[in-house]
Amino acid sequence: MPRVTEEHRAARRQQIVDAARRCFLREGFHRTSMQDVIAEAGLSVGAVYRYFPSKADLINAIAEQAIGGAGQVLGDLARHDPPLPLVTALERVLAYVETQLGDDGVLRIAIQVWGEAQRDPALAAFVAETYTGIRGHFGVLVRRAQAAGELPADADPDATAAALFALVPGWFTQRILTGGPDRATYLAGVRTLLGAAPRAE
Repeated sequence: MPRVTEEHRAARRQQIVDAARRCFLREGFHRTSMQDVIAEAGLSVGAVYRYFPSKADLINAIAEQAIGGAGQVLGDLARHDPPLPLVTALERVLAYVETQLGDDGVLRIAIQVWGEAQRDPALAAFVAETYTGIRGHFGVLVRRAQAAGELPADADPDATAAALFALVPGWFTQRILTGGPDRATYLAGVRTLLGAAPRAE
């Protein structure tokens, strides 16, 4: 029997995660059973349980995708040389977020993850750790902006980072729940609040 490659295992795992995401988007976490996921994936019971022994494991895997991607993007922005203006960095984060806002996008799952985290201590710990890391990336951006003279040197960087971080879920939650505003409109408002000059087109 040929050996199963790591690429095959990763593809199969993703196949199951994608199937679970579709189920969760249709029915929510609690109304979706493992049998629903198995049927959606078109795989055997053993194949699915080999990768995900429980629905909780599936939820955790989807949570990683739902809220982990933005952290990677922010980490890259925090290391950007030269440092980017804060609104430019935020714009790039929102541009990434926008790619995840489709009907089957992972960020629609993020709202379900927040609710599930209120009852699942392990998931709550994961969400808290991930969001604390994202807030930390914003802290790096703020400190670099202070060093560049973009922000006052005496500003509290942690408080400023927390406020900037809140702008991201604030936008995509509005988009999911109300359909707007679009990214350009939102960023125009952010520039007004930050006192930033309009960007030259």
